Amino acid sequence: MPAILAIESSCDETSAAVCVDGAILSNVIANQTIHEAYGGVVPELASRVHQQNIVPAVQQALFNAKVSKNDIDAVAFTRGPGLLGSLLVGVSFAKAFALARHIPLIEVNHMQAHILAHFIAKKKPAFPFICLTVSGGHTQIVLVKDYFDMEIIGQTLDDAAGEAMDKTSKILGLPYPGGPLIDKNARNGNPDAYQFPEPQIPGFDFSFSGLKTSILYFIRDNVAANPNFIQEHMNDICASVEKRIATILLNKLKRAAQQYGIKHVALAGGVSANTGLRNLLQQMGEQNGWEVFIPKFEYCTDNAAMIAIAGYHKYLKGEFIGQDVAPLARMPF
Repeated sequence: MPAILAIESSCDETSAAVCVDGAILSNVIANQTIHEAYGGVVPELASRVHQQNIVPAVQQALFNAKVSKNDIDAVAFTRGPGLLGSLLVGVSFAKAFALARHIPLIEVNHMQAHILAHFIAKKKPAFPFICLTVSGGHTQIVLVKDYFDMEIIGQTLDDAAGEAMDKTSKILGLPYPGGPLIDKNARNGNPDAYQFPEPQIPGFDFSFSGLKTSILYFIRDNVAANPNFIQEHMNDICASVEKRIATILLNKLKRAAQQYGIKHVALAGGVSANTGLRNLLQQMGEQNGWEVFIPKFEYCTDNAAMIAIAGYHKYLKGEFIGQDVAPLARMPF
């Protein structure tokens, strides 16, 4: 019954979790509000706040799990990808904890961990399955053949889907973080009120830069004609943008599932918390006879529970790493 302490610090959430024999006993997430004043994550500030949050987060995770630090058998941590300064805090703490306790270290790829979050729940996808992984920094379609045998079959060529939502929120004058506000406003809007173009990118790859430009010009032209356009039509704008981003993602996902003959389809990453995307995927799943897997909201955004479950499966395989490990801002998949 291995007990694993997990650390996640890739961006602006400091998270610690405890996993015992594959069961998540605690998952503590400390958010950073300091970035709201700047309209986005400031890397230097993020790393400093991680230093303040890391020890309290770990202490709380151990307390919630009713596990002593002396009971921990290994430490799993996010090595990358992510912000280098933020990663450095988590990696340094994990190395120090493991060294002091004479226990092994387990490195985890942040994006693989988002996919493996599906193995926290009792209902798990069967291999092989296809996972659409969507966040502020990544947009990928991944063919998952085994726990750590994954192949990226499609990805964004420029901007991520989450970034497109965040930039739209800025254009609309919404505060940071804007993605959840787009989702909230969209629930009261008409998703068919406005039509935005769908990029014609070959294969399973994505592009969102053109869509962002289209939204910018749409808002600019309508505000020029009516200065109150945004305020009067906020919900409909958000709903229409949300639907277009979701359909861009899901149309590619549908084609990938058909080509590979896959019936188990999963959604992961921070944007998987988006209500419109979740609902449309469920509808598409019913239409195509898929079994759809979507993590609980607490496992969608950056969290240590997903690092813990990935670390658990690496522990079973004996995949440990030495103390000379360093964080990687861009980590090979």
